[in-house]
Amino acid sequence: MGNTPQAEGGILATLTRMLKTLRDVVENRVELFLVEWREERLRLMELLLLLLAGTVCALMALLMITLAVVAFFWDTHRLLVLTLIILAYAGAAAAAFGTLRSRLRRWRAFAATLEQIRKDQACFKEKS
Repeated sequence: MGNTPQAEGGILATLTRMLKTLRDVVENRVELFLVEWREERLRLMELLLLLLAGTVCALMALLMITLAVVAFFWDTHRLLVLTLIILAYAGAAAAAFGTLRSRLRRWRAFAATLEQIRKDQACFKEKS
C-alpha cells in the first residue's frame, strides 16, 4: 500500500512532463510558423515591388522602341512592322505567363514548418 502514492505521483509527474513537452513543441512550431509567415509576407511584398518597377520600365522601353521602329518604317512597311511587333509582344507575354505559372506550381510556402511537423509525426509514430 505504501507504493501506491509513489506510483501515482510518478505517473502524475510523468504526465505533467509530457504535457509540458507537448506544449513546448506546439509553442515552438507556432513560433516557427509565425516567423516564416513574416518572411513570406516580406518576400512577397519585395517581389511585387520589383515586379511593378520592372514592368513600368519595360513598358516604357517597349513603347519607345515601338515608336522608333514604326517611325523608321512609316513610309514603306508600317503595317508589316506593327504586325511583327504585336506578334513579338504576344510571344513574350506567353513565355512570361508560362514561366509564372510554372513557378507558382512549384512554390512551397512554409516549407520549414511543414517539414518539422512531418518529422514530429514520424517521431511520434516511432514511439507508438
